[in-house]
Amino acid sequence: LNPWDVMLCVSGTAIACENALVVAIICYSPTLRTPMFVLVGSLATADLLAGLGLILNFVFQYVIRSETVSLLTVGFLVASFAASVSSLLAITVDRYLSLYNALTYYSERTVLCIHTMLAGAWGVSLCLGLLPVLGWNCLHDHAACSVVRPLTKSNVTLLSASFFLIFLIMLHLYIEICKIVCRHAHQIALQQHFLTASHYVTTKKGVSTLAIILGTFGASWLPFAIYCVVGDPDYPSVYTYATLLPATYNSMINPIIYAYRNQEIQRSMWVLFCDCFQAKVSFRSRSPSDV
Repeated sequence: LNPWDVMLCVSGTAIACENALVVAIICYSPTLRTPMFVLVGSLATADLLAGLGLILNFVFQYVIRSETVSLLTVGFLVASFAASVSSLLAITVDRYLSLYNALTYYSERTVLCIHTMLAGAWGVSLCLGLLPVLGWNCLHDHAACSVVRPLTKSNVTLLSASFFLIFLIMLHLYIEICKIVCRHAHQIALQQHFLTASHYVTTKKGVSTLAIILGTFGASWLPFAIYCVVGDPDYPSVYTYATLLPATYNSMINPIIYAYRNQEIQRSMWVLFCDCFQAKVSFRSRSPSDV
């Protein structure tokens, strides 16, 4: 057994378990039907499928050796991870809209916008996943292979370019979110005629959290995306594994950042598993702009 494949399988198992819990909580709780939780559910579903894809890839690689199965598994993984990254972009857009259009955010138009974004994200992800299955692979032309077999160089270049574009859009939106947060803190300070320590701490905490979210996303995926562009299929496969494994960790961290920190999901978790939630315990409802 290749130890790197074992680590990917273990990573996929942890990812599947974490995100299956999030999906179960959101499906179980009728109160978690807002656009924000729909987006979190989409992200958890994509990461859940990615985890299952890593497990299936390991099983089929060592149990059922077939070119067709290999293409299906790779296509499944591409679609799942693409849906995960696209869902992260949709969550970022939602957070920006909740601050930029705070007065009109809770409206029918927002719900339609969220559903449209998700439909587009999953549609594009499905198309990207079908490309290897429909013939964009290097099974019969090894010279066209990329560092991720059986994907072609042009295929991984397209995927990497899409990631770079999404990363830049998220970076721009988070910078705009930081500007809005700082502007709101300044306006509150002017109304109260002074900037209190709590305003400074809250603003600094919000900006730091945004930096952690974007930094985690970039640190997980950027090495793999860059290596897909500059790497050569003749390089040792350990380079591919060493950059791919951290990318999978992003799907392991997403539930912690976007789900388990949310107090409403924490409350639903108590109700679902312990049934020991007491009404006297207060939980503050959090909006998408809370980070």
